[in-house]
Amino acid sequence: MTPSDIRITAEPIDNGRCKFLVSEPVHAGGVRRFASRDEAQGSPLAEAIFAIPGADVAEIIVSGNLVTVVKQSAAPWPVVGKAVGQAIRSTLAGDRPAVAAKPAPAAGSPTADDALYERVADLFDQQVNPMVARHGGRVELIDVQDAVVMVRMAGGCQGCGMADVTLRQGIEAMLHQHVPEVRGVVDITDHTAGSNPYFAAAKK
Repeated sequence: MTPSDIRITAEPIDNGRCKFLVSEPVHAGGVRRFASRDEAQGSPLAEAIFAIPGADVAEIIVSGNLVTVVKQSAAPWPVVGKAVGQAIRSTLAGDRPAVAAKPAPAAGSPTADDALYERVADLFDQQVNPMVARHGGRVELIDVQDAVVMVRMAGGCQGCGMADVTLRQGIEAMLHQHVPEVRGVVDITDHTAGSNPYFAAAKK
């Protein structure tokens, strides 16, 4: 595989967040979240994205063929996105895995994230999914890492123009009320693949 074989589409959420949908698998080992350069060590893709000049990248989430980048700079996504695209292509075409496997916790020692996962899953079953089901949607709890909840939307929520409003004003607000230890929520959905996508994907 050469870099030119890899196709990437960008889905800006706002000036601080953008999803990049890649034609090739980026990481098949579940969800990986990187919140610093130190955490990115050993994962060439995360290292390269954190190193983009002027982007001030704060967070990277990788799942399957989706890469979500959170930045703090005012640089526009058309500029930063080109550098992200180059990082994705070069690392996927390299000899090393673009993203290292998530370190396994010590056997028999449940983590704080494990306990949070159970509480969040219970809230999703009892309140979140009954709420979105009224509009034909469903929200899947994917993982909890460093108290950040990863979700994937489906049904009427996937590709819906109000998906981000549902996430921020509905799901995130509900989590902060009932599970205040949660630090944030990340949507790893490919909204361009929904039945009525609100985003016209742009190639990078």
